Order: sequence, then structure tokens, then C-alpha cells
Amino acid sequence: MNSATLYSLNTRLKLKPFSQWISFDNIALPILEVSEFLIQINLPLFASKVSAGFPSPADDHLEASIDLNQQYIKHPAATFFVKVQGHSMIGAGIHNGDMLVVDRSLEAQSGSIIIAVFNGELTVKRLLLNDDEVWLWPENPEYQPVQIKEGMELHIWGVVAHVIHSL
Repeated sequence: MNSATLYSLNTRLKLKPFSQWISFDNIALPILEVSEFLIQINLPLFASKVSAGFPSPADDHLEASIDLNQQYIKHPAATFFVKVQGHSMIGAGIHNGDMLVVDRSLEAQSGSIIIAVFNGELTVKRLLLNDDEVWLWPENPEYQPVQIKEGMELHIWGVVAHVIHSL
């Protein structure tokens, strides 16, 4: 998303300016009232698929409209967005500047990508549960996994449901 799009989105969703978002570790957390972002926006949805291999004849048949809130936000009262800052999750397709759609109603399981507060720092990592061990696992070999041990604080805020990635 370019800065004009972010400004437009922030204005429509009544978010604080990005510079005033709460920033931790490798993500920035906007303050968002759920009732303020449930705006239905219907966008065109074409019936034809887009070929990622060899081109196929164009089919510009409009199937219906799609509301991105309805498509990607299954539990509105439990959903929030965070913006990624950092590179620890690039192997999972999560890049610096991406927006994450986080659902607090989903149960974090081994293998889930989660937003968590670890020792007072907000982070996005893969949760791995192994027998009696709990790990926060980055998806970049340049970062080390962290085993959660007795005395360490870990609070899971939610499970990452979707990644919004700009090109």
C-alpha cells in the first residue's frame, strides 16, 4: 500500500495517524475501534481465474461483488490489524511493511503464526509446541528461535489469519 492509500484507509477507518501507532519489537499496532471499521465496501469480482502460468483467453465476465470485510474478517469483534516492521518472518511470506489481519477468537495451536507479547515486547512468530516445550520460531535463518522457559512472560494476543502484502 502506498502512503496515499494508507492515509485514505486510516481516514476512513478513523485510525490514529501511523506515526501515533503503538510500536513494539517488529510490528506497529494501530488503535482501532471495531465499530468504526465495519464499513461494507463492495468491489467487483470476476468469474475468470488469472493464469499464473501460460496465458489463457481473457474472460471479463463479472460474477458478483465482494466485500473484503466479509471475505477476510470472520470475527469482527475479535479482529485487529498490525503492521509488520522487520524481517524475521519472510519465510512465511510476511515481509517488512505488510499488514496482518489478526483474529483473537482463533485458538493458537502448534504451527500457528501468532502475535504475542514476549517479555514485554510485541512480536510475530510461529508458535511451536513440543511435548512440554513452547517455542517462538522465526521464519528466517538469520534469527534465532526462543524457547519459553519458566519465569518468562508470554501472552498470545491472537492468530494471524491473513497477510496483506503490497508489491
